[in-house]
Amino acid sequence: MKRRLLVGLALATAIAAVLGDARAADTSAQPSAEAGRLEEVIVTAQRRAESAQDIGISLSVLSEQALKDGAVEKVNGLQNVTPSLEVEPAFGSGQPQFRLRGVGFIDYTSNNTSPVGITVDDVALPFPIQTQGELFDLSRVEVLRGPQGTLYGRNTTGGAVNFIINQPTAETHAGFSVDYGSFNALNAEGFVSGTLAENLLGRLSLGTEQGGSWQWNRATGDTLGNKDKVSGRAQLEWNPSAGTSLRLTLHSSLDKSDDYGMQLLAPFTPSCKCGPIIPPDTDPYVAGWSVLTAPFAKEIGLAQNSKPGVDNTNNGLDLNATFDLGAVKLTSITSADRFIRHELDSWDATQYTESVIFFHDDVKVFSEEVRLASTGTGPFSWVSGVYYENDKLTEYFYGDFTQRLGGYALTNYTQTGSSEGIFGQASYQFTDRLKGILGLRPDRETRNMEGLESAFTTSTFSGLFSGPSSSSLTNNSLSGKAELDFEMQKGALLYGSISRGVKSGGFTAHNGSVAVPFQPETLLAYELGLKADIASVFRVNAALFYYDYTDEQVLSKYFDPVSQSYIGSFINAPKSRIDGGEVELEWTPGNGFELTQYFGYKEGKFTAPVFNSSLVNFDGKDIDFPKLSYGGQVAYAWPVGNFKLRAETNYSYHDKYDQLFLLENVNANAQVIGPPQFQIDAYWLANASIALSPAVGRSWSFSFWAHNITDQKYYITKNFFLPATNIGAAGEPTTVGVRLDWSF
Repeated sequence: MKRRLLVGLALATAIAAVLGDARAADTSAQPSAEAGRLEEVIVTAQRRAESAQDIGISLSVLSEQALKDGAVEKVNGLQNVTPSLEVEPAFGSGQPQFRLRGVGFIDYTSNNTSPVGITVDDVALPFPIQTQGELFDLSRVEVLRGPQGTLYGRNTTGGAVNFIINQPTAETHAGFSVDYGSFNALNAEGFVSGTLAENLLGRLSLGTEQGGSWQWNRATGDTLGNKDKVSGRAQLEWNPSAGTSLRLTLHSSLDKSDDYGMQLLAPFTPSCKCGPIIPPDTDPYVAGWSVLTAPFAKEIGLAQNSKPGVDNTNNGLDLNATFDLGAVKLTSITSADRFIRHELDSWDATQYTESVIFFHDDVKVFSEEVRLASTGTGPFSWVSGVYYENDKLTEYFYGDFTQRLGGYALTNYTQTGSSEGIFGQASYQFTDRLKGILGLRPDRETRNMEGLESAFTTSTFSGLFSGPSSSSLTNNSLSGKAELDFEMQKGALLYGSISRGVKSGGFTAHNGSVAVPFQPETLLAYELGLKADIASVFRVNAALFYYDYTDEQVLSKYFDPVSQSYIGSFINAPKSRIDGGEVELEWTPGNGFELTQYFGYKEGKFTAPVFNSSLVNFDGKDIDFPKLSYGGQVAYAWPVGNFKLRAETNYSYHDKYDQLFLLENVNANAQVIGPPQFQIDAYWLANASIALSPAVGRSWSFSFWAHNITDQKYYITKNFFLPATNIGAAGEPTTVGVRLDWSF
């Protein structure tokens, strides 16, 4: 580790020297439009507005236009435009599994938190299933890599993704965007904002996604993949006096979209012996699912011909109040949210009833954050605050295994939790070029699993086969950060930091018989970074990191004699490590040309004995995640009379990887290997668009676009739920369309 950091420091110093010479050779005059110019990006990653280039945090910032260009319609799509980030939908469902710099958590049930924190308008979403809403009327997205906590309500080990919404404006204006594409896909959003009365501002935003079915059932020809989402957000901002602002936000969404249909990766022999063997699927458009059995349909309250999909509602409100008290600024953020999930999936990918799954979740979350921040211009600045969150999750997890096990199963439980933390961070400007930062966060988290039980029903039997079981877990933890920032030249920042993050423990809840907790994980992160602008046209940001993991939470498995199947179970790996780095480049030489590039590399290993269900020791073995990520964007704009044309393409590379809990075999060289059908192969994705807009200003824009222009065949997940049923969820094929954006 020390050698890598020393090499990185030497490299950063050498680059800085080159950058310093380049800047010295540059004139101080403002560049002309033809010469090009980098935009200053203002972020609030450290709870105050500042330039992204002036803070010692590895982060990527994406504008609303960049999200549209990259086809990012929900948080999962960020993995195609951001280095070192992966978002995998568990079994192709609505349960996302986030991983940032290799720090992630694999779970297909809903009760555990993610090591990558997601916030919308400064409100944390503690459960991953809450993050799948529609993205609309956004100002930007900030992706922060590394442990966060000394400035945020929730503590994280992997990083944070902050969605910053557009806020009400004093001037009245409105806009809309309509997008129509392949498979009759329609996406539309609009907003209106302005002054409602003296000192009262308002903003109303609406969004919808419809259509887009691109899969069909191999047995019946029925289509799958339609989106059916409607979302709304209303904001009222009252400014009764100078320095005082209260902004109330109400949000509501309804999602009745189809889920991904699963494909067969290997030949399937039905357990009932009532049909032919089904060969593996080779066409990414093909999937399989079954008609529900009458007893199961009645139990879950759905029609027998229901397709895999969701029926989710998400409603909530938050009140953001700020008070300028002179030397300090007081901010209070109060939020309450309720998310209700109904989701039907077919995890055998056939017309048979081998593994038909249904989730019914009810999530209630209340949180309060109060913080104080200094407002002076002196060398000392600080932010401190307190955070409280209370949540309750009730989950019913149904599985119809009629043709495999002769009946259907139900697992249900209620989990309550609370989090209380005190956080603070202070910085001191020792000289014009050297700044030190210290942060600290003690917190306490409690999780209670209540009434975990499983039942099994057949034509002749109905009753409990395990539970009820209850358990509690309390964690008192301490997180912190120490950082030094050194401005080597104007526009060239070198920073180094050591930070400690903690992710709370939890419970395994998949068809379990006992509420067994797993313990919190701790991450000690070392990072060395460089942020530098060459003249006004070229920017390079780079970071090296080393993560020392203690009690990493990993998904293992055990064999259940009732179902004759493996069931996932979370354990703590005593010691492990992850290291790597990222480089992000931006070049705007002028004449309408723009180029951005990113590169990320990471690798990890277990560094102490840890065993799976087959007693294979993973000590010294790789932690499974994609090692390499690469991507970028190229755009060129040129005048055509009174108009402007802009052509753009963006692309991303995703490296191959396996899933840890499937790797239980050992080859002749004592290397752990996994079944090849569960390896996610490497793939490229590329999108392109061409847009027409006025030469001066941008009141409107008309675009032609194409996504996955090479028609890349790829999988977003591969897995099995019951043995001998190997399945995968394919990524979307080539789609084309048009988009109209208008503001006035």
